[in-house]
Amino acid sequence: MKQFILGFYCLLCLQVVAQQQRIGVLRDYSIKRIVFAYDNGAFTVYGDTSELGTILANEFVDLERNPEGKITVKINGIQVAQASKVTIVCAKLNTSIVYSPKNSAAKERKYKDDIEILPTESGLTIINLVDMHHYLCGVVESEGGGGREIEYYKVQACISRTYTLKSKMRHEKEGFELCDRTHCQAYHYQLRYTPLIDTAVRETKGKVLVDQRNNLIDAYFHANCGGQTSEADYVWNNRVDYLSSFKDTFCIYTKQATWEKRIPQAEWRKFLEEEYQFPSSDSVFGPLIFNFNQADRCAFFLTPVLGIPLRDLRDHFKLKSTFFSCYPEADQVVVRGRGYGHGVGLCQEGAMKMAKYKFTYQQVLLYYYPGVKIVNQSTIKSNIIEEEIGF
Repeated sequence: MKQFILGFYCLLCLQVVAQQQRIGVLRDYSIKRIVFAYDNGAFTVYGDTSELGTILANEFVDLERNPEGKITVKINGIQVAQASKVTIVCAKLNTSIVYSPKNSAAKERKYKDDIEILPTESGLTIINLVDMHHYLCGVVESEGGGGREIEYYKVQACISRTYTLKSKMRHEKEGFELCDRTHCQAYHYQLRYTPLIDTAVRETKGKVLVDQRNNLIDAYFHANCGGQTSEADYVWNNRVDYLSSFKDTFCIYTKQATWEKRIPQAEWRKFLEEEYQFPSSDSVFGPLIFNFNQADRCAFFLTPVLGIPLRDLRDHFKLKSTFFSCYPEADQVVVRGRGYGHGVGLCQEGAMKMAKYKFTYQQVLLYYYPGVKIVNQSTIKSNIIEEEIGF
C-alpha cells in the first residue's frame, strides 16, 4: 500500500512538473488591443468555452477590451464573439505565434505555446502558457545574450530553473505565476539567435540548486558585482548563508565593472536632509555630506548611525549599484561606482569569464553559491512527498 501511494503521488508530481508555466508578458505596457498572427503551426481560438476559429497561414485574431469589460474577438477582421476570457491553443508542440500590441509603445514579439488573455479594469492581461524548456530558453537568451560559452548558458539555465520553481506564485493574485520583467526574470522573446542555449537547457534538464536541507535556494543573480558581491541583508534585510559577500576578480575588467554619474549638490543635499534629516550643521557629519569612500561593500551611507541605506540612494538617483564612492567637484557630486545590479548571488559577467576560462557550470555555481548542492528537481519532489504523507 505504501508503495502504491508513493507511486501515485510521484505520478501527480511529474504531471505538475510537466505543466505549463503561466508567465505574464508585456507587463511594462498598458495593452488595450492586441493582434495575434500566424508565425508557424496552427492555433485554435477559444472564447470562454466555445471554439471560435483557427489561425493558419496569413490569418490573425484581433482582441480588444470593450466598454462592457469583455474582450471583443475578431478573426481575420470579422467580429465573432465577446468573451470574458480568450485562450489560444497550439495544435502541436514547438510552434510559435506573433504578438503585436496596438496603441502601445510595445514592439512585436514571438513566443511559443499557448496564450490566455483576460480583461482588467484598464486593459488586457496577456499570459504565455509555456513549457518550462521553452520558457528557460527565452529567459537565458534575454538575460545572458548571445555569443557566450555553453557552460555559462548551463549556469544560467540552472539558476533560472531554480528561481522559477522557488518563486512561481509571485504574481498569483494577478492570474499568473511570474512576469517578463527583470524583478522576476527577463523574458522578452522566444529563443531566437542562439541554438547553443537550447542544448544547454537540455543538458541541464531538471538541475536545480538546494541548500543543506534540500530546500530550493534563492538563486539571485545580477549583471556585475564590481569585484565584490553583496550581503543579502544589505539589500533585503535578511541574511542568507550561501549569499555572503566575497571578493570576485573575474568581473573587474568587464564592460560594466565601473561607472560614473554627476549629480547636482543641491539635489543630493535636499534628498538627504528631507528624507533622512541629515545633520548638515553638525561639525562632524556636516562636512562629509558629499564625501564617501567605500573600499568594501557597505549597507549604509557614511555610517549606520545615520540610518541612510545605500539602496535608497541607488533607487532615488538611479545609480547602477550601491557599490560607489563620491566627492564634491564644483557644484556637483561625482559618484564613481562599481558593478551593475544589486550585487547579491551570482555575478553574470564573472560567470561568463569563468566559462571562458573553462570552468564547468558546476564549478561556477558552487563558486557563487558556496555550500549549496546541485540536484535533480525530481529528488526534491520525492522528499516533499515523503514529508507530506508522513513516511
